[in-house]
Amino acid sequence: MSIIVNHVDHIYNPGTVFEKKALCDVTFSVENGEYIGLVGRTGSGKSTLVMHLNGLMKPTSGGIFYDGADIASEGYDLRELRGKVGVVFQYPEHQLFEEDVFADVCFGPRNLGLDKSEVEIRAYEALKAVGIRDEQLYVSPFDISGGEKRRVAIAGVLAMKPEVLVLDEPCAGLDPAGRDEILAIADYLHDNLGITVIIVSHSMDDLAEHVHRILVMNDGQLVMDGSAREVFGHRDELESIGLAVPEVTAILSDLKKAGLPVRDDLITVEEARDEILRVFGK
Repeated sequence: MSIIVNHVDHIYNPGTVFEKKALCDVTFSVENGEYIGLVGRTGSGKSTLVMHLNGLMKPTSGGIFYDGADIASEGYDLRELRGKVGVVFQYPEHQLFEEDVFADVCFGPRNLGLDKSEVEIRAYEALKAVGIRDEQLYVSPFDISGGEKRRVAIAGVLAMKPEVLVLDEPCAGLDPAGRDEILAIADYLHDNLGITVIIVSHSMDDLAEHVHRILVMNDGQLVMDGSAREVFGHRDELESIGLAVPEVTAILSDLKKAGLPVRDDLITVEEARDEILRVFGK
Protein backbone atom coordinates (compact mmCIF):
# COMPACT_ATOMS: atom_id res chain seq x y z
CA MET A 1 0.00 0.00 0.00
CA SER A 2 1.17 3.50 -0.76
CA ILE A 3 -0.45 6.90 -1.12
CA ILE A 4 1.30 9.68 -3.02
CA VAL A 5 0.03 13.24 -2.72
CA ASN A 6 1.71 15.02 -5.63
CA HIS A 7 1.76 18.85 -5.82
CA VAL A 8 -1.89 19.09 -4.80
CA ASP A 9 -3.77 22.40 -4.85
CA HIS A 10 -7.39 22.80 -3.88
CA ILE A 11 -9.41 25.97 -4.45
CA TYR A 12 -12.90 26.44 -3.03
CA ASN A 13 -15.35 28.44 -5.17
CA PRO A 14 -12.87 29.18 -7.97
CA GLY A 15 -13.58 32.22 -10.10
CA THR A 16 -15.92 33.79 -7.55
CA VAL A 17 -15.54 36.47 -4.90
CA PHE A 18 -15.51 33.62 -2.36
CA GLU A 19 -12.48 31.92 -3.92
CA LYS A 20 -10.15 30.45 -1.31
CA LYS A 21 -7.02 28.37 -1.79
CA ALA A 22 -7.25 25.65 0.87
CA LEU A 23 -4.27 23.55 -0.26
CA CYS A 24 -1.14 24.84 -1.96
CA ASP A 25 1.41 22.54 -3.63
CA VAL A 26 1.13 19.78 -1.01
CA THR A 27 3.44 16.82 -1.65
CA PHE A 28 4.14 13.80 0.56
CA SER A 29 3.75 10.03 0.58
CA VAL A 30 2.34 7.50 3.03
CA GLU A 31 3.82 4.02 3.12
CA ASN A 32 2.37 0.79 4.42
CA GLY A 33 2.36 0.46 8.21
CA GLU A 34 3.11 4.08 9.09
CA TYR A 35 1.66 5.84 12.15
CA ILE A 36 1.29 9.52 11.32
CA GLY A 37 0.03 12.64 13.07
CA LEU A 38 -1.39 15.55 11.06
CA VAL A 39 -1.40 18.90 12.86
CA GLY A 40 -2.14 22.55 12.16
CA ARG A 41 -4.32 25.37 13.39
CA THR A 42 -8.02 25.50 12.52
CA GLY A 43 -8.24 26.51 8.86
CA SER A 44 -4.77 25.21 7.99
CA GLY A 45 -6.12 22.70 5.46
CA LYS A 46 -6.04 19.49 7.50
CA SER A 47 -9.64 18.39 6.91
CA THR A 48 -9.54 19.38 3.25
CA LEU A 49 -6.40 17.29 2.82
CA VAL A 50 -7.92 14.28 4.59
CA MET A 51 -10.97 14.33 2.29
CA HIS A 52 -8.65 14.06 -0.72
CA LEU A 53 -7.13 10.81 0.50
CA ASN A 54 -10.17 8.69 -0.32
CA GLY A 55 -11.62 10.77 -3.13
CA LEU A 56 -14.30 12.65 -1.20
CA MET A 57 -12.71 15.76 -2.75
CA LYS A 58 -10.66 16.09 -5.93
CA PRO A 59 -7.60 18.30 -6.36
CA THR A 60 -7.91 21.49 -8.38
CA SER A 61 -4.48 20.56 -9.67
CA GLY A 62 -1.94 17.86 -8.86
CA GLY A 63 -2.82 14.26 -8.13
CA ILE A 64 -3.52 11.63 -5.48
CA PHE A 65 -2.18 8.17 -6.29
CA TYR A 66 -3.14 4.97 -4.46
CA ASP A 67 -0.79 2.09 -5.27
CA GLY A 68 0.30 4.00 -8.34
CA ALA A 69 -3.18 4.69 -9.74
CA ASP A 70 -4.58 8.22 -10.05
CA ILE A 71 -7.77 8.15 -7.99
CA ALA A 72 -9.25 11.03 -10.02
CA SER A 73 -8.85 9.18 -13.33
CA GLU A 74 -11.91 8.22 -15.34
CA GLY A 75 -13.33 4.87 -14.32
CA TYR A 76 -11.41 4.62 -11.04
CA ASP A 77 -13.44 2.65 -8.47
CA LEU A 78 -13.90 5.14 -5.65
CA ARG A 79 -16.17 2.78 -3.71
CA GLU A 80 -13.35 0.25 -3.53
CA LEU A 81 -10.92 3.00 -2.52
CA ARG A 82 -13.18 4.11 0.34
CA GLY A 83 -13.11 0.57 1.63
CA LYS A 84 -9.31 0.70 1.66
CA VAL A 85 -8.92 4.25 3.02
CA GLY A 86 -11.37 4.69 5.87
CA VAL A 87 -11.99 8.14 7.32
CA VAL A 88 -13.58 8.66 10.74
CA PHE A 89 -14.59 12.29 10.93
CA GLN A 90 -14.75 14.47 14.03
CA TYR A 91 -17.70 13.61 16.32
CA PRO A 92 -18.55 10.48 14.26
CA GLU A 93 -21.15 9.44 16.82
CA HIS A 94 -23.42 12.10 15.33
CA GLN A 95 -23.65 9.85 12.27
CA LEU A 96 -24.97 6.80 14.15
CA PHE A 97 -28.52 6.10 13.03
CA GLU A 98 -29.47 2.40 13.10
CA GLU A 99 -31.71 0.85 15.73
CA ASP A 100 -28.87 -1.03 17.43
CA VAL A 101 -25.08 -1.03 17.60
CA PHE A 102 -24.60 -4.17 15.52
CA ALA A 103 -26.82 -2.94 12.69
CA ASP A 104 -24.97 0.35 12.58
CA VAL A 105 -21.60 -1.34 12.12
CA CYS A 106 -23.05 -3.67 9.45
CA PHE A 107 -24.04 -0.68 7.31
CA GLY A 108 -20.60 -0.01 5.76
CA PRO A 109 -19.62 -3.55 4.72
CA ARG A 110 -23.16 -4.17 3.45
CA ASN A 111 -22.69 -1.26 1.06
CA LEU A 112 -19.59 -3.00 -0.31
CA GLY A 113 -21.94 -5.64 -1.71
CA LEU A 114 -20.79 -8.44 0.61
CA ASP A 115 -23.06 -11.33 1.53
CA LYS A 116 -24.90 -11.32 4.86
CA SER A 117 -22.59 -13.72 6.68
CA GLU A 118 -19.43 -11.82 5.66
CA VAL A 119 -21.04 -8.53 6.68
CA GLU A 120 -21.92 -9.87 10.12
CA ILE A 121 -18.50 -11.48 10.67
CA ARG A 122 -16.76 -8.22 9.78
CA ALA A 123 -19.06 -6.20 12.04
CA TYR A 124 -18.55 -8.52 15.01
CA GLU A 125 -14.76 -8.59 14.58
CA ALA A 126 -14.64 -4.79 14.33
CA LEU A 127 -16.74 -4.33 17.46
CA LYS A 128 -14.50 -6.73 19.37
CA ALA A 129 -11.40 -4.87 18.15
CA VAL A 130 -12.67 -1.62 19.67
CA GLY A 131 -13.75 -3.21 22.95
CA ILE A 132 -17.55 -3.31 22.64
CA ARG A 133 -19.04 -6.05 24.82
CA ASP A 134 -21.46 -8.69 23.53
CA GLU A 135 -24.28 -7.39 25.74
CA GLN A 136 -24.01 -4.00 24.00
CA LEU A 137 -24.45 -5.30 20.44
CA TYR A 138 -28.22 -5.01 20.33
CA VAL A 139 -28.78 -1.87 22.35
CA SER A 140 -29.48 1.49 20.76
CA PRO A 141 -26.29 3.43 19.94
CA PHE A 142 -27.96 6.36 21.69
CA ASP A 143 -28.06 4.47 25.01
CA ILE A 144 -24.31 4.02 25.43
CA SER A 145 -21.67 6.45 26.66
CA GLY A 146 -19.95 9.06 24.53
CA GLY A 147 -16.70 7.13 24.44
CA GLU A 148 -18.54 3.93 23.48
CA LYS A 149 -20.37 5.77 20.68
CA ARG A 150 -17.00 6.93 19.37
CA ARG A 151 -15.75 3.35 19.42
CA VAL A 152 -18.83 2.09 17.58
CA ALA A 153 -18.31 4.75 14.90
CA ILE A 154 -14.68 3.63 14.48
CA ALA A 155 -15.86 0.01 14.26
CA GLY A 156 -18.22 1.00 11.44
CA VAL A 157 -15.23 2.05 9.34
CA LEU A 158 -13.02 -0.78 10.60
CA ALA A 159 -15.61 -3.34 9.43
CA MET A 160 -14.78 -2.33 5.85
CA LYS A 161 -11.25 -3.69 6.49
CA PRO A 162 -9.33 -0.57 5.51
CA GLU A 163 -5.61 -0.61 4.81
CA VAL A 164 -5.45 3.00 5.96
CA LEU A 165 -7.49 4.50 8.80
CA VAL A 166 -7.71 8.28 9.16
CA LEU A 167 -9.00 9.53 12.52
CA ASP A 168 -9.96 13.22 12.43
CA GLU A 169 -9.71 14.61 15.98
CA PRO A 170 -10.75 11.25 17.47
CA CYS A 171 -10.50 12.48 21.07
CA ALA A 172 -12.49 15.71 20.66
CA GLY A 173 -14.96 16.19 23.50
CA LEU A 174 -13.89 13.11 25.45
CA ASP A 175 -12.76 13.03 29.06
CA PRO A 176 -9.19 11.83 29.79
CA ALA A 177 -10.29 8.22 30.27
CA GLY A 178 -12.20 8.21 26.99
CA ARG A 179 -9.26 9.83 25.21
CA ASP A 180 -6.88 7.17 26.49
CA GLU A 181 -9.25 4.42 25.35
CA ILE A 182 -9.46 5.80 21.80
CA LEU A 183 -5.70 6.26 21.51
CA ALA A 184 -5.16 2.72 22.84
CA ILE A 185 -7.45 1.46 20.08
CA ALA A 186 -5.44 3.39 17.49
CA ASP A 187 -2.26 1.80 18.86
CA TYR A 188 -3.83 -1.66 18.72
CA LEU A 189 -5.01 -1.23 15.13
CA HIS A 190 -1.53 -0.14 14.08
CA ASP A 191 0.58 -2.47 16.19
CA ASN A 192 -1.51 -5.64 16.07
CA LEU A 193 -3.58 -5.42 12.90
CA GLY A 194 -0.98 -3.69 10.75
CA ILE A 195 -3.26 -0.85 9.68
CA THR A 196 -1.65 2.39 8.55
CA VAL A 197 -3.04 5.04 10.92
CA ILE A 198 -3.22 8.81 10.42
CA ILE A 199 -4.43 10.88 13.38
CA VAL A 200 -5.50 14.50 12.93
CA SER A 201 -5.10 16.20 16.30
CA HIS A 202 -4.47 19.47 18.12
CA SER A 203 -2.88 17.63 21.05
CA MET A 204 0.88 17.57 20.70
CA ASP A 205 1.12 15.56 23.92
CA ASP A 206 -1.07 12.78 22.49
CA LEU A 207 0.89 12.67 19.24
CA ALA A 208 4.24 12.61 21.06
CA GLU A 209 3.13 9.52 22.98
CA HIS A 210 1.75 7.62 20.00
CA VAL A 211 2.68 8.52 16.42
CA HIS A 212 6.05 8.06 14.71
CA ARG A 213 5.85 10.80 12.07
CA ILE A 214 4.21 14.22 12.01
CA LEU A 215 2.99 16.37 9.13
CA VAL A 216 2.48 20.06 9.94
CA MET A 217 0.09 22.20 7.90
CA ASN A 218 -0.03 26.00 7.86
CA ASP A 219 -2.20 28.14 5.58
CA GLY A 220 -2.76 25.25 3.19
CA GLN A 221 0.92 24.33 2.91
CA LEU A 222 2.86 21.39 4.29
CA VAL A 223 5.59 23.15 6.28
CA MET A 224 7.14 20.25 8.23
CA ASP A 225 7.38 16.50 7.71
CA GLY A 226 9.54 14.37 9.97
CA SER A 227 9.73 12.13 12.99
CA ALA A 228 7.93 13.34 16.10
CA ARG A 229 11.26 14.15 17.74
CA GLU A 230 12.50 16.07 14.69
CA VAL A 231 9.33 18.13 14.40
CA PHE A 232 9.16 18.95 18.10
CA GLY A 233 12.77 20.07 17.93
CA HIS A 234 11.52 23.16 16.05
CA ARG A 235 9.82 24.85 18.98
CA ASP A 236 10.27 28.41 17.72
CA GLU A 237 8.96 27.59 14.25
CA LEU A 238 5.95 25.76 15.66
CA GLU A 239 5.10 28.60 18.02
CA SER A 240 5.39 31.10 15.16
CA ILE A 241 2.45 29.36 13.41
CA GLY A 242 0.35 29.03 16.55
CA LEU A 243 1.34 25.50 17.56
CA ALA A 244 3.32 24.18 20.51
CA VAL A 245 5.62 21.39 21.57
CA PRO A 246 4.52 18.74 24.09
CA GLU A 247 4.21 20.12 27.61
CA VAL A 248 7.06 17.98 28.94
CA THR A 249 9.37 19.25 26.19
CA ALA A 250 8.57 22.84 27.11
CA ILE A 251 9.17 22.11 30.82
CA LEU A 252 12.54 20.48 30.14
CA SER A 253 13.55 23.41 27.94
CA ASP A 254 12.67 25.86 30.72
CA LEU A 255 14.59 23.77 33.27
CA LYS A 256 17.64 23.77 31.01
CA LYS A 257 17.45 27.56 30.62
CA ALA A 258 17.29 27.79 34.41
CA GLY A 259 20.60 25.91 34.65
CA LEU A 260 19.53 22.32 35.25
CA PRO A 261 21.64 19.99 33.02
CA VAL A 262 18.71 18.17 31.39
CA ARG A 263 18.15 17.15 27.80
CA ASP A 264 15.49 19.28 26.16
CA ASP A 265 14.83 17.06 23.13
CA LEU A 266 12.61 14.57 24.95
CA ILE A 267 8.93 14.39 24.07
CA THR A 268 7.12 11.88 26.30
CA VAL A 269 6.24 11.88 29.98
CA GLU A 270 8.20 8.66 30.51
CA GLU A 271 11.33 10.12 28.90
CA ALA A 272 11.05 13.29 30.96
CA ARG A 273 10.59 11.34 34.19
CA ASP A 274 13.67 9.22 33.54
CA GLU A 275 15.75 12.28 32.61
CA ILE A 276 14.83 14.22 35.74
CA LEU A 277 15.57 11.17 37.91
CA ARG A 278 18.92 10.79 36.15
CA VAL A 279 19.89 14.40 36.82
CA PHE A 280 19.04 14.06 40.50
CA GLY A 281 20.87 10.73 40.75
CA LYS A 282 17.79 8.67 41.50
